[in-house]
Amino acid sequence: MAPTRNTTVSRFIAAPPERIYRAFLDAEAVATWLPPGSMRGIVHAFEGREGGAFSMSLVYPDDEAAQPGKTSEKTDRFEGRFAKLVPDERIVWTTRFDSKDKSFSGEMTIGTTLAPADGGTDVTMVCDNIPSGIRLEDNEEGCRLTLGNLAAFVGG
Repeated sequence: MAPTRNTTVSRFIAAPPERIYRAFLDAEAVATWLPPGSMRGIVHAFEGREGGAFSMSLVYPDDEAAQPGKTSEKTDRFEGRFAKLVPDERIVWTTRFDSKDKSFSGEMTIGTTLAPADGGTDVTMVCDNIPSGIRLEDNEEGCRLTLGNLAAFVGG
């Protein structure tokens, strides 16, 4: 059995846990802060509640050729669900990429912990069961960029 592939990324955000938690449960907010780098987000469906499903596309800019998309040349489409929600403390969602390439298949779990800290919140994202087609370094960098977007979105 292959070992579980995972990454952990943390960042201090100068905003209260409540504000950050709310940003995870609002479709328009997620479309704004989740896409890393120069990608843009399109939300297709979104139920911001425990057990609720969502689907979304992350779209690469037309002039970016560095990485091919998982679903199409310029798109990473995925579906997921909110597996666990602990208000203002923890968000766990599962995602599955829409791809014909088996190296991107499988369910990835992303657990985000919000820990109150002096002047804000320590936010930690742990990605487990990362598909083999995704380089761990790329996943880590994507999470860093996403947390930077989240900080900007919530004003921290």
